[in-house]
Amino acid sequence: MEKILLKNIENPNSADIAEYMKTGGYQSLPKALGMQPKEIIEEVKKAGLRGRGGAGFPVAMKWTFASADPKFPKYLLCNADEGEPGTFKDRPILEKNPHLLIEGMTISGFALRAEYGYIYLRGEYPAAKDILNKAIAQAYEKGFLGDNVAGKGFKFHLAVHQGAGAYICGEETALIESLEGDKGQPRIKPPFPVNVGAFAKPTVVNNVETLSNLPYLIGTGGEAYAKIGSPECPGPKIYCVSGHVEKPGVYELPMGTNLKDIIYSHCGGIKGGKKLKAVIPGGISTPILPPDKIDCAMDFVNMPKHGSMLGSGAVIVMDESVCLVKVCYRALKFFEHESCGKCTPCREGTGWLRKVLGRIENGQGMESDIDLLQSIAGNMLGKTFCPLGDGAASVVQNFIKHFRPEFEAHIKNKACSTG
Repeated sequence: MEKILLKNIENPNSADIAEYMKTGGYQSLPKALGMQPKEIIEEVKKAGLRGRGGAGFPVAMKWTFASADPKFPKYLLCNADEGEPGTFKDRPILEKNPHLLIEGMTISGFALRAEYGYIYLRGEYPAAKDILNKAIAQAYEKGFLGDNVAGKGFKFHLAVHQGAGAYICGEETALIESLEGDKGQPRIKPPFPVNVGAFAKPTVVNNVETLSNLPYLIGTGGEAYAKIGSPECPGPKIYCVSGHVEKPGVYELPMGTNLKDIIYSHCGGIKGGKKLKAVIPGGISTPILPPDKIDCAMDFVNMPKHGSMLGSGAVIVMDESVCLVKVCYRALKFFEHESCGKCTPCREGTGWLRKVLGRIENGQGMESDIDLLQSIAGNMLGKTFCPLGDGAASVVQNFIKHFRPEFEAHIKNKACSTG
């Protein structure tokens, strides 16, 4: 497949506006500005574009809700808080192809009749901050941002807002709270951000990868875009693969590419010829899969049919040497640390799960601990302000579901069988 989102990034000057324009950049923006906002939303609907941040919500539907709200000004927020463990798919766009994102945001801003956009950037990406700010300055200089974008009378201003390293701020309402200068904690929904978002105005929050699809989508048209990838979830998708594979890295492939093919064809198989033990397909908060469950299409519709989720498309591959009890324990240490503490099930539940997993991992587990873990996780699911608590509970449930004998062996032998 021809690269769309990662086009030309091997060029050392790819972040410069001159290089971007030389390879066709900023050609879709004038086309979009010659359309009506509703026509752009209709093209996005035809394309079947879904959000690439993890939830897979139809983009056109979200935009329609925000556009229909009579309140102004409207805001467009780019979620560049790439904090899901195992995820690094947005980083190449931010650092190597920032003008693709800027053009996509400007097109999206016009479709939404939003005058202001913010890129909420992960605090751990300091290099991306400088690159984005330079690219934004270049776009202002060329007239692609400002009070009169491309001479069409459309006003759109864009700025970078850097986070402070909180995983919770990847959740859209916590992101908005942080952007406004408050503690990054999720809000009760409804009302939803499309009606009451940043500064109590209609707000659309989309992921970096999502917004970066817009230049190609508008340039080729929604129908042509919809022919890429799976019919239910069209378009290109960036998969980032880490762990025990021969060729870890970032791969742009058609949405719906088979997980087994990603691991064995694109990534060269398991490193050192060892056996595959488990795969986390979409970042640490997505359900783990055993080797016999990986023959599945990596998209938002098919992954749930196979007992997991696409999530961010962050594939974590683990070979036979890995202790999955330890992986589960480490995951819960992360969730406990990153819980914002707003709601009791998550604040107390993540810590309790971590403690029980810790004693199993350290050879002090009791026979009743597995049932206790199941009980705690069951009492967390569906009872938290945001998906962080659900993610933590789901991790524990699915590790036990597929690898219960390993947990039992830890408890019985008071040690790890993998050494």
